[in-house]
Amino acid sequence: MVGGATPHFALQLRDRIERLIEPLPPDHPARLEGQRQLKRLEQLAETGVTEGIVQEHEQPLPSLKLPAERTGH
Repeated sequence: MVGGATPHFALQLRDRIERLIEPLPPDHPARLEGQRQLKRLEQLAETGVTEGIVQEHEQPLPSLKLPAERTGH
């Protein structure tokens, strides 16, 4: 579910996964993996995507931060 996540949908996916793993016992493998993915999705939402091959005319996918937040203004 999280493999193809983009910054703009990362928080929605995080919320969905959080609801799915909530009823599982603390040591359940799916819950542990879900918790790892929650952290990854939060980071994706904050930092955007800069990995992979980006062509000259393309820009990396941005994070959800507004331009003023990125520059500190």
